[in-house]
Parts: sequence; structure tokens; C-alpha cells
Amino acid sequence: MKAFSTLTLDSVTIAKLALAVLTSLVAGAVMAGPATSDVPPTIAIIIDDMGHNLHEGKRLANLDQPLTLAFLPYRRHTDALARLAHSRSKEIMLHAPMANTRNFSLGPGGLTSDMGEQDLTTTLRRALQSIPYVQGVNNHMGSLLTQKLKPMDWVMKELYRYPVYFVDSRTIASSVAGDVAAAYQIPTLTRDVFLDHEQTEEFVDRQFKELIRRAKETGSAVGIGHPHTVTVDYLEKHLPLLDEQGIAIATVSGIWAIRNNNQRMFAEGEKQTIRPAFAKKH
Repeated sequence: MKAFSTLTLDSVTIAKLALAVLTSLVAGAVMAGPATSDVPPTIAIIIDDMGHNLHEGKRLANLDQPLTLAFLPYRRHTDALARLAHSRSKEIMLHAPMANTRNFSLGPGGLTSDMGEQDLTTTLRRALQSIPYVQGVNNHMGSLLTQKLKPMDWVMKELYRYPVYFVDSRTIASSVAGDVAAAYQIPTLTRDVFLDHEQTEEFVDRQFKELIRRAKETGSAVGIGHPHTVTVDYLEKHLPLLDEQGIAIATVSGIWAIRNNNQRMFAEGEKQTIRPAFAKKH
């Protein structure tokens, strides 16, 4: 959407952005309506923070179900686990570290609020290039950065160049990330449920059931978990039981297709190829 390529934050631009966001939200509300009779309630599960834990990462990659695994850039096991996961038919995302309100360390590849446009977009591009088979992006933390229109505009202007979708993890209710992605006509979804911010089986079970409830109510829902042992144990046990409950599981791109009448995200040749490269940690 080239009209945004030189976005300036004057009142006219903000009004245009607001109109585009409103249009996208109305369309999304229609597409995310109750499931049709031939499509069962469907969930997608994203596992964030991949790349640190080799053991749990291998367990997740080897599950039979089509999970979506979001990898932090430049972590010790990111490259090997992403390649393994891809070979096991998992969908691969960049889990892009973004500035948070608590000043937690972002590690390599982090996007901060004091970056200028060139620094931020170069860092994001290199992070994308460092993830084999990347198909999408979501934010790691980001409670500070995702509230800011200007850096989110820079992020989405860069992502618009590539055949990737964006998932707003919604680490803060006032995030504008998903809205700006939609304004750029980047395929976008929003997280519905966090599965495991309390690491007990009881909590994960309650959140997993809430994810299923939302999928039954609206047709589909997106959950986010992490490679904690309690989470992997739970998924290993409960994902094979979904069929008998009449619940389907899909990748993020599968959920997007369900909500968009099975159309393709991108036409052939429409976007630039992400060229894998050994990238600086920046």
C-alpha cells in the first residue's frame, strides 16, 4: 500500500489511518464470525520464545499437529530447530523482540523506541533473514513499542515488502500494531488467549478450554504458549483428543485462510523474497 510509504503523522494522515483501521476491523468482524457447517471450530497455537530450549523445542517440532512456532532471532538453537520444525510441517515465525514498559532486556535483534527508521528497519530485516522458512511475525514483549504509531508504521512498511503475515500478541490492550498492519493490508490476526503465563497444569487447562470456547463461539481462535515443560506436556496429552471434541487445529495461515474464504495471502511475484543470510545481531 504505497500511500503509506512516506507516512507523516499529521491530522490528515491519522484520519486516513483511522478510516483504514475501522474498515479492516469491520471486515475482520465479518470474517471471524460463527463457523460454517462444513468447517469445524478451529484453533491455532503459536509457541513463542523458540530457540533457547533445545529439548522442549524438539518435542514441539515432533508433535503431529500443525503448530506455529515463533523463533527469537540469533538464539543458540533457532536455526537448527526452525529447520527441524519446518521438516515436520510446522509453520515458522519471527518472534520480534520489541521494547516493553518494564525495561526487560530484549537481547539481540531488539527493536527499541529510541531507534530511527533506518536502524529499526535494518534490524528487523536482518532478523527476518536469520529465521529459515519464516512465514510470519509476531511481537516478543512490546508493551511499549506496540503503542507507538510511528515505529509501528516503520515496522509494517518493512513487513509489507515480504510475503509474511503479522500476529499482534496484544501484550498490552492499547497496542496499535495489528491496526497498522491491517492498514498496510498485511494479513493480520490477533492473539485471543495466553495459555501459560502461570505455569501450572490447572492454569494451562483452564486457558486451553477458554481457547476452545472462543473457537466454538466465533469459528476460530488463536492461542499463544511457550516452550515450558508443563505446556509441552499438556499439549502432548490433549492435542490428540481434539478430533473427538469436534475441534480442528491449524497453522496461523490456515486460520487466516478459513477467515478469508480460502484465498491466497499473496499472488505469485507480488512480494520480495526473504533471502536467508548470516545476519549481524545488531
